[in-house]
Amino acid sequence: MLFGRVRGTAISTLKYPDLKGMKLLVVEPLDRHLESSGELQVAVDVVEAGPGDLCVMVRSREAALAMREHKFVPVDLALVGIVDELEVRPDGEFDFTLKAGTTRYT
Repeated sequence: MLFGRVRGTAISTLKYPDLKGMKLLVVEPLDRHLESSGELQVAVDVVEAGPGDLCVMVRSREAALAMREHKFVPVDLALVGIVDELEVRPDGEFDFTLKAGTTRYT
C-alpha cells in the first residue's frame, strides 16, 4: 500500500465501459515522510476522496480488485482509503501490538 495526496480531478469522455461512472482523480504519490515521491498519476476513486485528502492507494491487480461491481477492469492504481489520523514516530519504529478484541492473523 502507498500514500498519495489528491491534487485534482481527471475527466475522460471515452473510457473502458466498466469504468463508466467511476471518478478519476489526479494523485501525487508520497513517501513514508509524506513528501512527494514521483510524478502525478491518475487513480480510480472507490472511497469518495476529494482534493487535498491523504489517501491509501493500491497498485496492479489489487487496484482492479478494489472495484465494487466489476472485477476485471484495466486499472493500475486505486484509492482504497482516506487517512483520518496518522501517527508517525520519529525513530521510524512501528508498534504491532493489537488492541483488545482484535484477532492476530498468522
